[in-house]
Amino acid sequence: MKFLRALIGSLLWILAGVLGLVAALLCLTVILLPLGIPLFLLARKLFRYSMTMFLPRTVRHPAQEAGKAAKGHAKKLMDSAGSSKKMKKAKKSGQNAAKAGRSFVKQQRKRVA
Repeated sequence: MKFLRALIGSLLWILAGVLGLVAALLCLTVILLPLGIPLFLLARKLFRYSMTMFLPRTVRHPAQEAGKAAKGHAKKLMDSAGSSKKMKKAKKSGQNAAKAGRSFVKQQRKRVA
């Protein structure tokens, strides 16, 4: 399957190169300029698509692949955290810290103003 994808990608790359050269020739003449510009854009899209045929999915979409892996690790982490009592306690201490930070900022604002 990889060989087939590489073959299709290389053929698209060659086609995009030829199309880009034709577009450059069309752009040299002022009369055919309206045909050359869209042909350049099409050649650029073909170059991009040919490169995606060469690369595996993890290289093309690294953020999505990292997100999928993180979901699995998060579930494992929640299972290893233990009881929900510990989680509630940790959440409560985080809320207390946030409240203390807000009150500190409020006092600093009064002091400055």
